[in-house]
Amino acid sequence: MSVVPSPTQSGKDLEPVAAEPAGRRKGRRWTIVTILVVGTAGAAVAAYLVAPFDQEAKAEDTGDKAPVSTATVKRGTVSARTSVNGTLAYAGTYEAIGRASGVVTEVPRAGDVLRAGEVLYEVNGKPVIFLKGSLPVFRDLKEGDEGPDVKQLNAALVKLGYSDYLSASSDDYSYLTTAAVKEMEDDFGLEEDGKLAMSEVVYLPQGKIKVTKVNVKLGAQAQPGMAVLTASSLRRYVSVQIDTAYQSQVKRGDKVTITLPDLKTTQGKVTSVGRVAESGGDNQGAKVKVGIEPLDPKATGSLDQAPVQVSIITDSAKNVLNVPVNSLLALLDGGYAVEVVGSGGKRRLVQVELGMFDQDSGLVEVTGDNLKAGQRIVVPSS
Repeated sequence: MSVVPSPTQSGKDLEPVAAEPAGRRKGRRWTIVTILVVGTAGAAVAAYLVAPFDQEAKAEDTGDKAPVSTATVKRGTVSARTSVNGTLAYAGTYEAIGRASGVVTEVPRAGDVLRAGEVLYEVNGKPVIFLKGSLPVFRDLKEGDEGPDVKQLNAALVKLGYSDYLSASSDDYSYLTTAAVKEMEDDFGLEEDGKLAMSEVVYLPQGKIKVTKVNVKLGAQAQPGMAVLTASSLRRYVSVQIDTAYQSQVKRGDKVTITLPDLKTTQGKVTSVGRVAESGGDNQGAKVKVGIEPLDPKATGSLDQAPVQVSIITDSAKNVLNVPVNSLLALLDGGYAVEVVGSGGKRRLVQVELGMFDQDSGLVEVTGDNLKAGQRIVVPSS
């Protein structure tokens, strides 16, 4: 079997060398052998070793009729990537700390979605209302009180439409607050006294939550300060850990590819990069946490705590020539070439030096004399 010899002069076009036949040959042909090329990014990719017997040959004149097609040499950005395991979940973990005392008479189920202004759970047959806010309740409120907790209450009442005149930014428990609280108490069957008892509400920082765990059972005794349930937001989120060596190369806004448990892929972007290194365990070295937001949350389904794989860009080469990886031809004495298609379909080999591999796009950075953007090169037909 003949193979492509390596060039004697670096960067020169490589003219195929005629092979001496061992016996009488009826016709000239091209031999194609599949080989394995290992890229600098650690990815194994297929290339082809071509042994030409003609000095010049048109694409349709290959003796073994191996199907070929062409691609274009392009100039652009090539990115190296690393694949890491991650966890797909709902962002945030919130505990609902209740202040009501008595027998638990109603609780939601894990997986339920609740909105601010709905019943979170019931004690002694009385509802505990879920309101949006980040400050936990720490006192009973009444007209004349002032403070950040009053401001939070006013904002929640306005958001739920209980007053057309109350200011959401007011920290004063005015007669307008009293009237709005009475409206809310009427909706939930509570005593309409216009006062807000600590036992009547629970604040959570999201306006819509997904219950992930219920910590009490029906008939159990509720105590003030008890974490009745745990919830999350409805925002989809992927968490991964990367080697500290890559920390400086990953930044907020970077695009990533997420491979889901069903092997489908969807795109995401980096939203946070940790600054504190943690032990990776199992002698894996130090790691930093990276948070990722899927660009199409619906594409991720509804699985919680699901294992996924994330391909993260760790380095990029901009404004470089690049070709499909499967256009590479391995030379007998080492190195690689691509087969350029010229006018009239004539093909010639041009030696190239390999740079960065992009696993996701199947491209590789190349440099070589007589190689330029816009040229057509041979690639195997699919």
